[in-house]
Amino acid sequence: MSSKRLDEIDMKLLKILQENAKTSYSKISKMLGVSEATVHLRIKKLKDMGIIKKFQAIIDPEKVGKGVMAIIAITAEPKKFDKVLASLAKIDDIYEIYDVTGEYYAILKVRVRSREELARVLDTIGNIDGILSTKTMYVLRVIKEDTVIKI
Repeated sequence: MSSKRLDEIDMKLLKILQENAKTSYSKISKMLGVSEATVHLRIKKLKDMGIIKKFQAIIDPEKVGKGVMAIIAITAEPKKFDKVLASLAKIDDIYEIYDVTGEYYAILKVRVRSREELARVLDTIGNIDGILSTKTMYVLRVIKEDTVIKI
């Protein structure tokens, strides 16, 4: 979607919602100087355009027992790559999958409870037909992780 369809009110609305999606329509309307009905219609439009994908709580993974994070780079057989991606997408502990250029075919972000669970996930990945190799990087610290898109 092109940002050309978004005006200043849309951009300000997106910033407000990214900061706190639970902000009431009445508060947003006061902040933007528009009616609550306009806020409602703008949010609906942004959802219909696919700009707002969904509203969700952002949870601290460590506080819910998912404190072990790893980045896994994979190589795969080119002819089986689509099936590999579909298989990877079904694994609950894989939270992000990126199809990338360069030495690797995909980069995965995995969150688990323990090193033992990480080993289990790696075994599962390694057993997928079409996976040629994996390279795992255990994340020691998260320096920056942001869900907010700067607009």
